[in-house]
Amino acid sequence: MKILVLNPNTTASMTETIGVAARAAAGPGTTVVARTSSMGPVSIEGYYDEAFAVPGVITAAVEAEAQGFAALIVACFDDTGVEAARCRVAIPVIGICEAALLAASPLAKRIAVVTTLGRAIVPMTELVHRYGFAERVKVYAADIPVLALEDPASDARARIEAEITRALDGGAEAICLGCAGMADLADRLQETFGVPVIDGVSAAVTVAEGLARLGRRTSKRGTYAPAIPKPYVGQLAAFAPG
Repeated sequence: MKILVLNPNTTASMTETIGVAARAAAGPGTTVVARTSSMGPVSIEGYYDEAFAVPGVITAAVEAEAQGFAALIVACFDDTGVEAARCRVAIPVIGICEAALLAASPLAKRIAVVTTLGRAIVPMTELVHRYGFAERVKVYAADIPVLALEDPASDARARIEAEITRALDGGAEAICLGCAGMADLADRLQETFGVPVIDGVSAAVTVAEGLARLGRRTSKRGTYAPAIPKPYVGQLAAFAPG
């Protein structure tokens, strides 16, 4: 099977990090293709960036289905555009936040998400609540820009480790890394802290593989039914449904 992993920002070096983690998690017979979004911000840091990343996610979803991919993974912990893409295509569309929480759930009762900037705490907390984990998950931020994860000279890892320590001191029993750009840190952090550390990219690959092997596709009844046909105007005309 083929799985497309989309980096919904436009930083190609981050796509490479994501692709390495995704391929390492894939089972025999699975081909993982990592792709950078064709449009949008260089990093997604808050509601405004997220809004302008969604058209790129929709474009990638349509291409993935047309090109025969078994599933699409959206590699941003905001699960950017995931719900909209599910309305557009039938192949499974997996968000890495949802996948990480599902993977952590059987391993620990109290889970911490450690993300980048403080402005992400409220959006991710809202997302966690929407997925039904309000009583089990708390979101922490290491106060580092997303692109600092790509800079070897930054103190990003030390800040992440400090925030994990704070989360564990607060009662967390497992950690979800709240940014796709942290995908290469999971194993080392798990070894350092001795608790499960979940990278959402790797978790999403296993979810995507399982759904593909089961032959399950996105329900088109109700919530994820195709959008009602209508014209869109201006620069969004190409995204009009129907």
